[in-house]
Amino acid sequence: MSHHPTHTKVLIVGSGPAGYTASVYASRAMLEPMLIQGIEPGGQLTTTTEVENWPGDTEVQGPDLMVRMEAHARAMGTNIVHDIVTSLDLTRRPFTATCDSGAVVTADAIILATGARAKWLGLPSEEKFKGFGVSACATCDGFFYRGQEIVVVGGGNTAVEEALFLTNFASKVTLVHRRGELRAEKILQNRLLKNPKIETLWHHAVEEVVGTTDPLGVEAVRVKHVETGEITEIPAKGLFIAIGHAPASELVKDQLELHHGGYVKVEPGTTRTAIPGVFAAGDLTDHVYRQAVTSAGMGCMAALDAERFLAEQGETDASTELPLGYGAPEAAAE
Repeated sequence: MSHHPTHTKVLIVGSGPAGYTASVYASRAMLEPMLIQGIEPGGQLTTTTEVENWPGDTEVQGPDLMVRMEAHARAMGTNIVHDIVTSLDLTRRPFTATCDSGAVVTADAIILATGARAKWLGLPSEEKFKGFGVSACATCDGFFYRGQEIVVVGGGNTAVEEALFLTNFASKVTLVHRRGELRAEKILQNRLLKNPKIETLWHHAVEEVVGTTDPLGVEAVRVKHVETGEITEIPAKGLFIAIGHAPASELVKDQLELHHGGYVKVEPGTTRTAIPGVFAAGDLTDHVYRQAVTSAGMGCMAALDAERFLAEQGETDASTELPLGYGAPEAAAE
């Protein structure tokens, strides 16, 4: 079936803090943006529980924060579409996005805010037990491990947060890390080391997930000492992978320059990509900070960059919201 293309001045792809903030700013600039939510509306924050570093909220549940951001975007007038962009043509303007539903959208400017998602170890045994004891989301699946022993792999904030969260359910959590120290924030490290339910296994990497086939279920995790090569088998009903995140840049990998392992490259200090009219914000482009608040900040920048771009194309009036001298002076003078 062929859809008649819909046109929008600004298309925002992705629905985390970057996408929603961009849509709030673009809406207020009267650009009537369309936002396509993608495979996981709300993004990575919908798979966390307590967020303690969002300014203004001492503690907020990740999913609640994203519900509020979506509501804010809607209230400002953003056209929010529950669909997935499956391909983008950035070779000519207007740009064209094709969606999973078959819908086709053309846009004068595009803000890419597709974020990142969990990395996996890439072991055949991990793949085999995915969803049957192997998970990358403690908050989604922790509940199933009441009174059980579980293993978490990783050494950053995510790994430590997941290990701590899992102590609410598990009888014992073993944190496996290939180095001799953690990369996580000090406050989290201290909580981890103080927790009697958590044991840390340094200098080890996961070798294999061991379990039953009928029914599918994890029984143990085989780990290997990275220096001696010695194998240890840890009894466990669950294995949580928390080894970081990879940017979701598949849509543009052949059209935009990527660096630092797949992040979209932007002009320093801006959200501009190498293609005029295409902007990138949030975890898709940020290999350094990767925080909700920095993503939101970049979403704001992307909307202002897009507005300036459209004003220079003579396709919009310069917004009264912006300081004088930002955008096209001719439009402001009319």
